[in-house]
Amino acid sequence: MTCTTGWSWTDVAFAGVAGAAAVVAAPAVLTAAGFTSAGVAAGSLAAATQSAVYGGYVASGSAFALAQSAGAAGIGAKGAAVIFTTVGGTTLYAKED
Repeated sequence: MTCTTGWSWTDVAFAGVAGAAAVVAAPAVLTAAGFTSAGVAAGSLAAATQSAVYGGYVASGSAFALAQSAGAAGIGAKGAAVIFTTVGGTTLYAKED
């Protein structure tokens, strides 16, 4: 049985699982990259990126600033929704024949 879009329900379920897994993994990935509740961890990938790309200035609303905020305060409902739809949608699109 297929959806009206041409994807099977298995494809849609797989995309949903991938999106949910990404939401669950996001906090661990942010921490591993060096975005912690105390700020950017010294010697981390985040610190190296901040130094090499941004120097001493990180623009408000930049990808780095959003990652720093998410690492410090958590991804929140909006962040979870963005991660879920981005990963789930990309997975579904990538499975297209």
